[in-house]
Amino acid sequence: MQPPVGSGGAIRVVGAAIVAGRRCLVAQRGPGMSSPGRWEFPGGKVEAGERPEDALARELQEELGVEVAVGLWVGRGEAPGRSGRVVLDVYLARLVRGEARPLEHAEVRWVGAPELATLEWAAADVPVVPRVAAALRASRCGR
Repeated sequence: MQPPVGSGGAIRVVGAAIVAGRRCLVAQRGPGMSSPGRWEFPGGKVEAGERPEDALARELQEELGVEVAVGLWVGRGEAPGRSGRVVLDVYLARLVRGEARPLEHAEVRWVGAPELATLEWAAADVPVVPRVAAALRASRCGR
């Protein structure tokens, strides 16, 4: 269970560590996005009154054209954004239907734990990367 987000005008964002075996799907931010070229756990903003898990499923359908089963919360990252402080909650997820394709991103890629550390990440994702890598190494997800 994730900790509550404090007040103060934070922008709530959710991301998915979509896993299959010991690999995770990551997305490279496109030229029209903030931090273009940086890598992230795909997802998006949580709308008012929306559960984070529902927002994540909706965003992944819109951005990657996939249906996922959202699992456990894995971690939180925070960073300054264009419109205020961004608070990112990342959840484990697995593909249920579809093949991920970059509808808004420059690229999507399946990577293992060692490769996660070699990518240039968006600031809010950075604190969560070691936790996802540890989960992949322990093979606690995506089976």
